[in-house]
Amino acid sequence: MRTISKMKTVMATSLVVVSILFYACNDDFLDTTPLDKISSSATWSDATLSEAFVFSIYSYLGFGGFEEQMQAVITDEALFTHAGRNINTFNEGSESPSNLAWTSGTYSWRNMYSAIRQANLAISNLPEATFDSQTMKDQLMGEAHFLRAYYYQQLMRFYGGVPLIDKPYTLEDELSIARNTFEETVNFIVADLDKAASLLNGKSLAQGRASKIAAMALKSRVLLYAASDLHESSKAPSGYGTALHAYSGGQQARWQAAQQAAKAVLDMTSGYKTDLTAPVAYEEGKANALAIAMGGKSSVADAAAASELIFMRTLSSDYKPEDNWPLGGTHFGVNNGPNGYHNWSGNPPIQQMVDDYELMDGSKFDWTNATHKADPYADRDPRLYVHVLYDGAKWKPRPSDVVSIDPYDEIQTGYYDDGSGGLINGVDTRESPIENWNGSRTHYNLRKWIDPDPSIKENLTSHQVIPWPFIRYAEVVLNYVEASINLGQEEEARNWMNKTRFRVGMPAVTETGGALLAKYINERRVELAFEEHRYHDARRWLIASETLGRGVKVINITAKLKAGKSPHVPYRHDKAVYDYTYDVQGDTSIENRTWKDKMYYRPIGRDEMNKNDLLVQNPGY
Repeated sequence: MRTISKMKTVMATSLVVVSILFYACNDDFLDTTPLDKISSSATWSDATLSEAFVFSIYSYLGFGGFEEQMQAVITDEALFTHAGRNINTFNEGSESPSNLAWTSGTYSWRNMYSAIRQANLAISNLPEATFDSQTMKDQLMGEAHFLRAYYYQQLMRFYGGVPLIDKPYTLEDELSIARNTFEETVNFIVADLDKAASLLNGKSLAQGRASKIAAMALKSRVLLYAASDLHESSKAPSGYGTALHAYSGGQQARWQAAQQAAKAVLDMTSGYKTDLTAPVAYEEGKANALAIAMGGKSSVADAAAASELIFMRTLSSDYKPEDNWPLGGTHFGVNNGPNGYHNWSGNPPIQQMVDDYELMDGSKFDWTNATHKADPYADRDPRLYVHVLYDGAKWKPRPSDVVSIDPYDEIQTGYYDDGSGGLINGVDTRESPIENWNGSRTHYNLRKWIDPDPSIKENLTSHQVIPWPFIRYAEVVLNYVEASINLGQEEEARNWMNKTRFRVGMPAVTETGGALLAKYINERRVELAFEEHRYHDARRWLIASETLGRGVKVINITAKLKAGKSPHVPYRHDKAVYDYTYDVQGDTSIENRTWKDKMYYRPIGRDEMNKNDLLVQNPGY
């Protein structure tokens, strides 16, 4: 299997080869022959060098969502623990073209157009490549078309209609280019994906590279977005009903196109345990949820779950670019694990996210229900236990210097009666004796994608290989469900939604009408939690003001000794000894979240606007 590390090795080797080609026969160091022309000639006459060039286009994917700051923190999924990262600029609605909020390189305007330029170079040169393998040319062309479509899709999701550039520009070209309409942008992306699917048909590529199914699945996403209310001019927020962001009518036809695109994928492949006709048992449901989160790459999860992944960012244990400063990728556990493990608690879930995991009977969790409030982590959707670390949850063995505080390997994000009128600060809190500055502000930690294998220690010498899921089968299933609901095909929608529920032990969906749509919205939120869907979903459903714009809620947990009981020393979670109180509170310690309709799209930066006088800024900026 080719992983990122191998791809990078090929690229590095190829650059050395190119350098040798540049200089091996060149005795005249004053030769003015442009080296880029020599490089181009060498690249497109050799299959290995051409492949290395296409690998370089993949590099703009970064670590996928495995960054220190995750996209979840600009949604109602998570709150970034460490202040001063410019995240609040977005969440507080103060972003402007001259004061851009934190923006990931995986969707920034500049990075995406750099990636598109690389793809355009490949697409322009590969048809005339002189190496003798049409199969390889078709494969690389297919990958280049897919990647160009992917990067344009990123721009479309964050900015709306964008300038469509389909060739590598030179110094002689006019660089002022107007934005295309949203419809033209969608059509361009779909055409690229259709081309990619055709060229990649029958090609067997390593995980992490584009495929026919990946192209079809991304088309499903793009057409789903195009059909959504945000992009229907009669429903769009004020200022966003123009051609740069919306269609004028024909929404039902767009839902039909989205449904057909999703069904084409579902007819060609299957996901992990999606053929069930009834819910699995509770423990099996948790095991299945874990296998899916691990992408089949953990020794403690079912390897067959890799079938769930359609397009992913692969990592390997020998790929260690971050040995001196872990910011993502193989060190995801360092960034997000609890501080009581010497981790950084970077992107902990907020209370609203935790609350949206249903009870095992399919009913909603409710803080006004005395039973729910007394034991909020009991009898919940198995996905909660795989996605979130909460007070009292079992986790990995503690580091040697923490074992004396917690020899039981339980998450401690509460405050516990010491039997003498005081409280013991949980070792995973911001009042902990262990790196309190890294404690979670929400009293939760993200568990999803942190390999639970106890042999993997979240520190600078231990690396995990869990892949980032750009596109997985469940997304396409849910795309199909959403289109079916909007086409009035409720039975079809329920049948397919049950495929994501039965495998984790959740009961069948029985709702109809508005209740069915609400059930779907919650199912998508939970199934695809933290996978960079919520920001886009809340916007395209036009529910951002009441979801993304909500103030952050956190949990405060205290444990008081029962009458006649003595405290555990050292402390351990024990409902027979302690009465636990769970108090939901607002948190404005590092940001006051709000929603302004301009936030439906990100602004184009002032520098980009100054470079291109034909650009039109998004409304409200």
